[in-house]
Amino acid sequence: LLEMDYGRTESYRVATQVILPVAQQDVNVGKEPNLVNLDRMAKDGDAKPVEAVNAHQSSAQQQPKMEKSRGRGRKPHTLENLKKEVEMDEHHIPLSELYRRLGTDPELGLTDEQAREILIRDGPNALTPPKKVPEWVKFARNLFGGFAMLLWIGAILCFIAYGVELATSDAVITDNVYLGTVLAVVVIVTGCFQYYQEAKSSKIMESFKDMVPHYALVVRGGQKKNVRTEELVIGDIVEMRGGDRVPADIRIIAAQSFKVDNSSLTGESEPQSRSAECTNVENPLETKNLAFFSTNAVEGTARGIVVNIGDHTLMGRIAHLASGLETGQTPIAQEITRFIHLITGVAVFLGVTFFIIAFILGYQWLDAVIFLIGIIVANVPEGLLATVTVCLTLTAKRMASKNCLVKNLEAVETLGSTSTICSDKTGTLTQNRMTVAHMWYDDNIVEADTSEHQSNKATFASSSTFDALTHIAALCNKAEFKPGQEDVPIVKRECTGDASESALLKCMEITVGDVAGWRKRFKKVCEIPFNSTNKYQVSIHEYSGDPEHAYLLVMKGAPERIFERCSTIACHGQDYEIDAEWTNKFQQSYLQLGGLGERVLGFCDMLLPVSKFPHGFEFSGDDQNFPLDGLRFVGLISMIDPPRAAVPDAVSKCRSAGIKVIMVTGDHPITAQAIARSVGIISEGSETVEDIALRLGIAKKDVDPSQARAIVVHGSDLKDMNSDQLDIILANHPEIVFARTSPQQKLIIVEGCQRQGAIVAVTGDGVNDSPALKKADIGVAMGISGSDVSKQAADMILLDDNFASIVTGVEEGRLIFDNLKKSIAYTLTSNIPEISPFLLFILADIPLPLGTVTILCIDLGTDLWPAISLAYEEAESDIMKRKPRDPKRDKLVNERLISLAYGMIGMIQAAAGFFAYFVIMGENGFLPNRLLGLREQWDSKAVNDLEDSYGQQWTHANRKVLEYTCHTAFFVSIVIVQWADLIISKTRRNSLVQQGMSNWTLNAGLIFETALAAFLCYCPGLDKGLRMYGLRFAWWFPALPFSILIFVYDEARKAIIRRNPDGWVSKETYY
Repeated sequence: LLEMDYGRTESYRVATQVILPVAQQDVNVGKEPNLVNLDRMAKDGDAKPVEAVNAHQSSAQQQPKMEKSRGRGRKPHTLENLKKEVEMDEHHIPLSELYRRLGTDPELGLTDEQAREILIRDGPNALTPPKKVPEWVKFARNLFGGFAMLLWIGAILCFIAYGVELATSDAVITDNVYLGTVLAVVVIVTGCFQYYQEAKSSKIMESFKDMVPHYALVVRGGQKKNVRTEELVIGDIVEMRGGDRVPADIRIIAAQSFKVDNSSLTGESEPQSRSAECTNVENPLETKNLAFFSTNAVEGTARGIVVNIGDHTLMGRIAHLASGLETGQTPIAQEITRFIHLITGVAVFLGVTFFIIAFILGYQWLDAVIFLIGIIVANVPEGLLATVTVCLTLTAKRMASKNCLVKNLEAVETLGSTSTICSDKTGTLTQNRMTVAHMWYDDNIVEADTSEHQSNKATFASSSTFDALTHIAALCNKAEFKPGQEDVPIVKRECTGDASESALLKCMEITVGDVAGWRKRFKKVCEIPFNSTNKYQVSIHEYSGDPEHAYLLVMKGAPERIFERCSTIACHGQDYEIDAEWTNKFQQSYLQLGGLGERVLGFCDMLLPVSKFPHGFEFSGDDQNFPLDGLRFVGLISMIDPPRAAVPDAVSKCRSAGIKVIMVTGDHPITAQAIARSVGIISEGSETVEDIALRLGIAKKDVDPSQARAIVVHGSDLKDMNSDQLDIILANHPEIVFARTSPQQKLIIVEGCQRQGAIVAVTGDGVNDSPALKKADIGVAMGISGSDVSKQAADMILLDDNFASIVTGVEEGRLIFDNLKKSIAYTLTSNIPEISPFLLFILADIPLPLGTVTILCIDLGTDLWPAISLAYEEAESDIMKRKPRDPKRDKLVNERLISLAYGMIGMIQAAAGFFAYFVIMGENGFLPNRLLGLREQWDSKAVNDLEDSYGQQWTHANRKVLEYTCHTAFFVSIVIVQWADLIISKTRRNSLVQQGMSNWTLNAGLIFETALAAFLCYCPGLDKGLRMYGLRFAWWFPALPFSILIFVYDEARKAIIRRNPDGWVSKETYY
């Protein structure tokens, strides 16, 4: 267990890492600045570069020929190929074989001629952009898709009818021109708006291009030169230093304190050291001798050979995987598409059926065409798509105020449908900053304050041992606060230095204060920096504590390396010889802290006697002219990236809401499991297979995996699984952690969840997350720590990087789905009173009760604000206590909603409209029995003496004024019954008394639609374009009893549903 090196400051990897004999190398600093000469041991057939150079010099200009076996025709990757793990051997084969294979020389590099030939063969070192759909095609899809085609047909028929009438009649009515123009404008405006929304979607490849460096320092023909990155070829010898961006996938030949920031690829925030040593044959992502395209060199220098370029680099694979994935429609888009198909089918069926009936009944074809237009316009809810878009936009704005920035509007509802969340760990579940968690000194483990504000200063009991420990942590530390942050809380100050040293600096500043003052007082005179071979850091400081000692040596590093260099241990003011008992105590404490997933460092010191090290002594870090053994062990300090305070509650809410939270991280399994338990992803009392085996005292292989509620899956195990095995894990374990995962594995996990029928949300911040973000039903990127690529691939961005914000988004998404249902129910109800006048116009041969332009006044005028106002309605119950909706059963528009809107409420509304129509006609002399069969005479311009029921004669012009007045009255009646429809749409189950009328946007909508209806009735001039005529005040009231009936009927229906939730009424009418 002690071989599990939790103390390593650059990563957790050593817990599962075996140092392999393959390609082991000793690195020595060369004479030239920033260069490293490599003296390789001749192991397993490895040749020394020195010999290769000598061989090259003896053969003058002769260059080795490149092997053809490599087969680098550079065929483009298929998507399935990209999903597989990276397979390569360039990192572990002997360097001599690699030089021979690539036809290069470690000192002189390729010749210019060779480089040109390879460039022609392989192409430039650049990411190939995917094929794009032309913009005009995208625009055309939006202009002619969905409802648009129906409305285009209606508009074209209007213009055809007007043209025919213009050619055959002297007195042409311009109604058809008005209607055709309005329909065309509606389609064009809607199409442009949808195209604009689509144009704002992900441009992933552009963000990848921003990560590519422009120039690289390359050795060609023995000469160093800067070349454009695109001209870099396989086999080139490249030199890099801190601050550079790695220009290709490169195997390190030699390195000096070289570190790279791989966070964009692996998610690990701490810089990773790189050397010529191969440390992982199986997994190229884990080895130290590869540097990957577009990662950043943080410090040091390195020399390497290019092994992959462009699309074939790890970054290129991720880029093409992310941009090439088919994401499919969002759940809300599928629902709307289904709804469009349904309405289109109904419109076409009714239109064609009654068009044929009209012909059979002897109507002129022009009259039948006008009737067909009316059926189409009445069936299509022209304002519905605009209503849905505005409702989603309003919700997106509300979410933005809660730190959820929505890029794709449809993602608002998708998040509400989410049944599985695959969350990254670092920065999402955790605070994304290393923090001191525990200290072990005076034979006691003390817990530190890891809260996000760290207000607790009195955590540690002061003692001489504690003082010594804090001295070492403050002095043996290169981290510093950036200037100008005096007013910033210590925890939030920015530091120069790695994450572990920054955590120690902040902890020391909080607990004992003025670290900078200490460092001035104890001036540093010598230092040995940390390296992956020694695994310790040493510094020597001037000391004035007593006259017998002039200098203080302090050391920190991997605990077992520090402990083995010590002969005594400090405890309660005394130093004790380290014996078996102290060794056992050390091991127990170390394992306890390491088992918590914390990064552990050991600390020791030594006062150097003035007799051997007088004032002014010249210490040398290279010669090490000072003792590094026989030191005094002082204690351990462990650090962890602690969970955010709000995360456990957020995970608990997800569990209550039926949402499965899966952790998918590149971090070590022990750390991942510790964080998962602390935030509740693995709940208290849940056991893994390992826990059960330990409890029962049996081998892990003897445990039935189905007995374990929780499971931690290592990336190396996942690599060997097929899709069926992954499906079993996802189906049988409610609590899952995936650790040490690669970008391809994150994608495979998402696809596995989707195979289970889950709506998957994925969180991530690195480039490595972009394929999974793109493939997920909704990708959620981090706004603070997220890379540009992850933000482009995602549908939503968390502005505060906090997992708890996702839960807020889920709640908003569920609410908007409920409210969209209500909005659609409200909008669809008026379709029946809009369609029925045209049906009676044909079947009963009566004068037309409602005009097509008037229908547009309802759909695009009076109904819009009220429909949108339902987006502001509060939830009827705790929507986070119910299971996620099943997309296959719980549809946005289901048969129950249709039957309620069309078959019940819609019929009452139609009755209200016809009642007002017959009242006005009757008051003007045309009783209902007189109207039947009157249409042909009514519409004939030649008939100017048509008698009513009382014998009065009506001219054609007078009849049309009366008809248009009836249109207006029918329109007003629909508005009045829509009052009740809007109020009942506030709830699907609750009574209005329970819900209340606190939605002031809706209340204003009631006033708005009434005011607009009055304006359209009485505004001078609208009788010309819209055919709206002023009504007597009394004619506003015939529809009022029907409005009251709708309200009473629906309240009774909901009361029955509440009393008998499983009854017939609920099953048939609860939508």
